[in-house]
Amino acid sequence: MVAAARRTLRDRRGVCVFLGSRSGAQQAYIEAARALGKEIARQGFSLIYGGGDVGLMGELARSVHESGGTVVGVIPRALAGRELSGVGVQIDNTVVTSTMHERKQLMASFADAFIALPGGFGTMEEVVEAITWTQLGIHDKPVGLLNTCGFWEPMHQMFKHATSEGFINDASLDIVVMEADPAVMLDRVMSHRPPPGLATTWDKVDV
Repeated sequence: MVAAARRTLRDRRGVCVFLGSRSGAQQAYIEAARALGKEIARQGFSLIYGGGDVGLMGELARSVHESGGTVVGVIPRALAGRELSGVGVQIDNTVVTSTMHERKQLMASFADAFIALPGGFGTMEEVVEAITWTQLGIHDKPVGLLNTCGFWEPMHQMFKHATSEGFINDASLDIVVMEADPAVMLDRVMSHRPPPGLATTWDKVDV
């Protein structure tokens, strides 16, 4: 499954999108997921995402597929019953993992950049981990927050607060791109070059 996914992604850049398995309280979240999906396909990128067909995940994947794009899903076996409803999303390759860590590691290895749409604890954890991995030098990939209806503003303010309190250096804030418009977000994050991470050496087993 992993080898097949890598073959699918071989000839194009991939964007990993973190987002909710619920649709949220506002129609704008659904519209943003659909708009981002269309833009990913239009610009010729592949989508890497959590593999579900429910909530914003399903909206995004359907939009990419219906717009002619490539979709790669990565889902833990334990969540398949919760995040796959059976209504159907056409996915070019699905990788089923044993653990959440394996899921996140594969998604990161497949991607050239990350974008987070609104979501719950899982989405928040995933995007903060992606930022941390760039900060630590595990990878050098930019991270975007699609700030639909100001959803990510409180978290971004928390990042700034931690910086002002001396827990995050100023350069690390530049890992993150925040935009409200899906097309502008995709343009910015796929061209963004974050600051160099820490000069650390990581074995593959670590990531």
